[in-house]
Amino acid sequence: MSRCLVLRLAGPLQSWGSSSQFNRRETDDRPTKSGVIGLLAAAAGRQRSDPITDLLRLRLGVRVDQPGSLLRDYHTVSDLSGLPLLSATTTAKGMQARTSPKKYTHVTERYYLQDAVFVATVEGDREVLSTLVAALERPAYLLSLGRRSCVPTRPILLSGPDHGLWEGGLDEVLRQVPWQASDHWRRECRGSMSAAATIEDAGSTETVTDVPISFDPPLRGMTSRSVRHIFIPLGDSGSSAASDGHNPFELLGGR
Repeated sequence: MSRCLVLRLAGPLQSWGSSSQFNRRETDDRPTKSGVIGLLAAAAGRQRSDPITDLLRLRLGVRVDQPGSLLRDYHTVSDLSGLPLLSATTTAKGMQARTSPKKYTHVTERYYLQDAVFVATVEGDREVLSTLVAALERPAYLLSLGRRSCVPTRPILLSGPDHGLWEGGLDEVLRQVPWQASDHWRRECRGSMSAAATIEDAGSTETVTDVPISFDPPLRGMTSRSVRHIFIPLGDSGSSAASDGHNPFELLGGR
């Protein structure tokens, strides 16, 4: 029987970049494998240069319980001491050179997801998953949702009945976990709801490039994995004209 670790990834801001870098940092619309593996590695206390081969063998499924909205953050960068900014070139001594002509301010763009909620299922070796359950209960490093500035809300770990793990594969467990959306989002929804989900599946022909080679800066890079996209029924949102407790007829003596 397969076992899964289940994560609830929610917070004011999230950013899951799979390809962007330098001046424009975009975000995918859901957590990447690189981001989830990075979160698990941080919980386990691994250094950036430590191997992650065992974590890369884990399979990932992600369900979009609350898509959130896109935020564009306008950034300017300057040197604290008032010197020209550093460039990408180096001097004859191997030191990073200053910009020429001199540039004192640099404009960058950062994109985030606001108020999004995801359920991530991680399937793999039971011993590895059990170790990660213990690490998530007492993380060695601060956890983040794609970037250090993106702090998660609790709970991150949705504990299952089997020592923190859930029985079943990625699809099955994603169908078991209750809807994690906020009360506000539930009220915004109408009728029967379904959530988009991405399942790692070696038999699929669709690929995404979000698998880290290493987190060591000189060795960083991405490879591809095969995925398939499905919709998972969440049940009825339970919303109605008075679902939020507000009844406009109460002042008139109505019910």
